[in-house]
Amino acid sequence: MQRVTSREFQRNFGRFQDEALKSPLSITRNGRDRLVILSFEEYERLKRRDRRALGAEELSDAEIEAIRSAEPPSEAERYDHEFADGHGADT
Repeated sequence: MQRVTSREFQRNFGRFQDEALKSPLSITRNGRDRLVILSFEEYERLKRRDRRALGAEELSDAEIEAIRSAEPPSEAERYDHEFADGHGADT
C-alpha cells in the first residue's frame, strides 16, 4: 500500500484521489498511519463482506474440526482471572 504524508496528500489531492481508485492509500501524520483512502467500490465490497454470516451447515468438516481443536494463544492466559472471578460472559 502506498503511503503519503498528510501534507503531500493536501498538496496533490487530485493525483492521490486518482491513485486511491487503483489501490488503497495510507495517509500518515507524524510518521504514523492515520487514514486509508480507497475507492467507493472497494469500500462497498468490504462492507458486504463484513455483513456476511455463515451458518454452521455451510462449514466444511475440516473447518468444523479446526474450530473444535482451536486453542487460545498463550498470551490469552492473562485474562483467565476474569472468568475465575465470575466476570465471564456466561455469568
